[in-house]
Amino acid sequence: MRSIAPWARAYILCVTLAGAACAAPALAPHTPWAALGLLAGLYAGCEQASRCRVIGRRGPNGLGTFFPVLLAAVFLLPPAAAALVAVPGALLTPVERRPRWVRKVWRAAQLALAAWTAARVYGELGGPDAVAAPDFPYALLPAGAAVVAFSAVLTALDGGILATAERVPPRTAWRGLFPRSFAPVAVHGLAGLMMAVLWRSPYGPLAALLVLLPMGVSCWVFAQYHRERAAHQATIRALVQAVDIKDRYTRGHSERVGHASVLIARELEMADERVESLRFAGILHDVGKLGVPTRLLRKDGPLTPEERRVIELHPEYGHEMVRGIGFLGEARAAILHHHERIDGSGYPYGLVGQQIPEFARVVAVADAFDAMTSTRSYRRGRPVAAALAELTRCAGSQFDPAMVAALRRALDRHGWDPAVTSDTGEVVPGPRPGASGVPAAPGAGTR
Repeated sequence: MRSIAPWARAYILCVTLAGAACAAPALAPHTPWAALGLLAGLYAGCEQASRCRVIGRRGPNGLGTFFPVLLAAVFLLPPAAAALVAVPGALLTPVERRPRWVRKVWRAAQLALAAWTAARVYGELGGPDAVAAPDFPYALLPAGAAVVAFSAVLTALDGGILATAERVPPRTAWRGLFPRSFAPVAVHGLAGLMMAVLWRSPYGPLAALLVLLPMGVSCWVFAQYHRERAAHQATIRALVQAVDIKDRYTRGHSERVGHASVLIARELEMADERVESLRFAGILHDVGKLGVPTRLLRKDGPLTPEERRVIELHPEYGHEMVRGIGFLGEARAAILHHHERIDGSGYPYGLVGQQIPEFARVVAVADAFDAMTSTRSYRRGRPVAAALAELTRCAGSQFDPAMVAALRRALDRHGWDPAVTSDTGEVVPGPRPGASGVPAAPGAGTR
């Protein structure tokens, strides 16, 4: 809990209390406990079985949740009971990222609020009577309004957690969340409405469960996609670990460059897909060092011109290594060109100004910034202010001024932790100054 910002703690607490207030009225004898228990158990079981949920990704978390049962509860139960249906499944679903219990409580409160709001909207528009009549064509209107309300609550709460916990700028925190949430929720809403209609029909709840079969198949396909994405992440981690083992003095550097690149990208208001690709670019920018002799990376002393030329081949090595990894997209260009300079004196191709891909210009700034602020075995890292001053001095010649300005704005908002440690928490021995072999402005270069 200490890792969560104070504003985020207050926000999570308020949402949790609101969710509890919505569900609390269901704890009464008049509640239809048989239907509530069946739907809550079914929802929890579907969450466990499908494992569609993707923990910790950016965007509306609901995209990975099995919603048909929860939305069927919205269409079948009073608002408080519908809110309570969401709680067991949210609390029992495994969470990968810490703090786990905070994430579980947050998710339970978020879904409870969304279900309660959707059920209220559905009831106010006469949805229960339309389904019971059955006046099915008319029932689509209140059901559609309920789905919109459900998605709107998820979007509002997700944007709030991005703004408070992850410190995403408020002007971009909610951007694109609703469309990404609404499309899958609308599909699940139709399945939930079908469940509700069959539930109230002479065929009863057993027939309603048949609706889950095609939805289960689609959820399985969705899960396969995210397993593939997890495999991509594992591939990247393996490559970064290999670089860290070979070039020990920069251990942790790749992850920090990826983080700094994301900060710049968000300031530039890039789309989420490009931000993710740029994070990959920052993490993998030095993967080409795997093709450089280890003795050069660890050399104690200045490099000869011939040795420098060998190290300067690492962007091309890296590009060749990742050429066949399709999901990297624009990241491949950043790996190849992150040592180009605005004035054309960089390498490997001496590109000038806007000829340098945008991703490469972002990674160049992030790379130099982390190199200057990181502590090495032979020197202490520079203060953030000094590093930013050096980047500003070199803006227009070595670095893109727009990227430098974006980094400055991001650091004003988020701050920076320049600690560089090994897995044991100790500074890792490495080469002396001069072994980097990178032609850069004094103090602004990286390996």
